Amino acid sequence: MAGTPPKGKTFDRSIVEGPISQAVWKIAWPTVLQNIIGGLQGVIDHAMVGRYVGFQGNAAVGVAFQIFLVVMVFIMSIFTGMGVLVARFTGAGDHAAVNRTVYQAFLATLALLYVVIAPIGWFLSPYLLTAVNASPEVVAEALPYLRTMFVGGAGMMMLFLLGGALRAAGDAKSGLRMGVTMTVLNVILNIIFIRGLGPIPAMGVMGAALGTVLAGAIVSVYGFIRLLSGGFVIHWDRGQMDWRWDWTIIRQLFRFGLPAGIQGIAMNIGGVLLLRYIGSLPNSAEAQAAYAVGYSELFSFITWTSVGLMGAAAAVAGQNLGAGKPERVELTVRTASRFGLGIAVFIGLLFLALPDVLLGLFGMDDPTVVSLGTELLRWLSVSGLFITTALTYTGGLQGTGDTKGPLYITLVSQLAVPIGFLTLLSLAGPLEAWNVWLAILCGHAMRATLTVRRFRRGAWRGIRIDGATAAA
Repeated sequence: MAGTPPKGKTFDRSIVEGPISQAVWKIAWPTVLQNIIGGLQGVIDHAMVGRYVGFQGNAAVGVAFQIFLVVMVFIMSIFTGMGVLVARFTGAGDHAAVNRTVYQAFLATLALLYVVIAPIGWFLSPYLLTAVNASPEVVAEALPYLRTMFVGGAGMMMLFLLGGALRAAGDAKSGLRMGVTMTVLNVILNIIFIRGLGPIPAMGVMGAALGTVLAGAIVSVYGFIRLLSGGFVIHWDRGQMDWRWDWTIIRQLFRFGLPAGIQGIAMNIGGVLLLRYIGSLPNSAEAQAAYAVGYSELFSFITWTSVGLMGAAAAVAGQNLGAGKPERVELTVRTASRFGLGIAVFIGLLFLALPDVLLGLFGMDDPTVVSLGTELLRWLSVSGLFITTALTYTGGLQGTGDTKGPLYITLVSQLAVPIGFLTLLSLAGPLEAWNVWLAILCGHAMRATLTVRRFRRGAWRGIRIDGATAAA
């Protein structure tokens, strides 16, 4: 039933009643800051691994995490479906439905992680690394990292679940606090495990995986304790909650989330195929290291910022549609996009002005790696403008329940365009690194164009969910 639960906090109604720019900023700044700080976690991993293991270690972390990212985005599809329902129920003021939705997402995530993902991932890890043309020295470092993430990544995923649920319900600051805590803890653990400390031996790449796994587990346990005790706007009251599976909600989680999961898998399969093409280049290990640092880490300051804005756009758009105010949804997306473009311009200028400095932070001193990385950053300084536009408008689509549109767009822009382009070029002769960098830019430009067109068509206005009490 709707209404305020006996414990916990109430919903923030300014998101559906106050100025849109303030509503977007209220959700965006903690989410963006959390993603930037979380991105620093990967930066620190690469910087420490690069200094203590070498560029082969950077390539190992980049390749292994790219593979694990395919799994992450599939699991997080449940969180996308959860976010659609939570935002819509929050906009309608239905506390009980919000609490029940988050609990069902928790059950579904646990089942997928431990019944499907962990055992299959452990077995397939060596074959997946071989599929991306990783060199033998990279495979030796990447295999234990990847297997550790498959088996122990549940804590990190549960933290993403909590952060996504709270953000969709209008509380982005709690997710920020937990994310910062995890990052700080991860840095401390990485210092201990990567380089060794006292009786603990230096573990190199494996140490980076252990630090991530343990930090996620510790902070997620704390988060669920607060969830049960009434410390969040979402509260699982042990005396009032129905702890059984709710198949109506589960179906809706997958109805809205599964297209986002397939989209994420397609997008990351595109990334894995790009790695395969990079692996076929001359000086492939150097090219993979440049890609791992330039795209997976430095460009992440644009992508993770834009993902944060995407989450803010989804939450604010979903709540306003749930409150029966579709006109505020359009303003929400335009506002989030302007924020993203400003950030992308600033970071892109840094890529152009200080490439040597940025690459040097990761111990990149090999002349070939630095040359390839500098070239990549030039392309990415332009590509960032397109990806931030695509992601903020994707947030508007997904937050209102249109998760199929971004899937179709991804199949075209992240698979057909870049991979098709590289396939044609490879038939004409040996590829060069700039061919891959250009393919990335073309894919991002296509994604932005198609996503903006899809949103402006306005089909999201008519999407309904089961059990919604909004007057949409």
